[in-house]
Amino acid sequence: MSIEKKFEDAGGNFINSYPWFVTKLSHIKAFLFDWDGVFNAGAKGEGLSSGFTEIDSMGLNMLRLSYWLTNNKIPLIGIITGQNNQSAIQLAKREHFNAVYYGFLNKKTAFEHFMAQNELEPAQVAYVYDDVLDVAVADTCGLRIYVKNSGAPLFEDFIEENSLADYIPACKGHSNAVREVCELVIGINGNYNETIKERISFNPLYEQYLAERNSIETDFVKEEIVV
Repeated sequence: MSIEKKFEDAGGNFINSYPWFVTKLSHIKAFLFDWDGVFNAGAKGEGLSSGFTEIDSMGLNMLRLSYWLTNNKIPLIGIITGQNNQSAIQLAKREHFNAVYYGFLNKKTAFEHFMAQNELEPAQVAYVYDDVLDVAVADTCGLRIYVKNSGAPLFEDFIEENSLADYIPACKGHSNAVREVCELVIGINGNYNETIKERISFNPLYEQYLAERNSIETDFVKEEIVV
């Protein structure tokens, strides 16, 4: 079964076309993620935590390994969140992401800073997002993945009508949308089996990748620092 059919049969939606998505992905050097509603359901309140799952974390590790096996370098990974999400900071530290931007209500400011810091063009950045505050970034970046929620059917229409997404996962934030996105990217890379086997064997090639990944120091950027 083709990658396109596999994900469409599971409920994923390629907004323009699968070949269009593949072409845009070929230019991507960095993956940015919103936090609430993407890694989780976005629940807030006393006693609630907007956390993450190990399923999504493993997906990101495999995505980075897949990219490294193909390009001999690790893709840039970052989070942009409007809140001070300690779970996002925890995951980024543990997994050695490149950057976490937190407290950003104007997320385009963080996006522009990230591009400038890493000498990137908008077409080289993919963004995974879920709601209104993310639209300014989605309107600018190269590859857009919209994680829908069942409570916003009109917003989903808005996203599609204004060409603000290239793919809509079947999974939602509380059901491992991040893992679905990672699996799709690895599948398109054409090295899914190799990636998993390298990870399982923990051989010298994977250890080389891991050493490179673990040498990455995460930048934590508050909104007021960016000018």
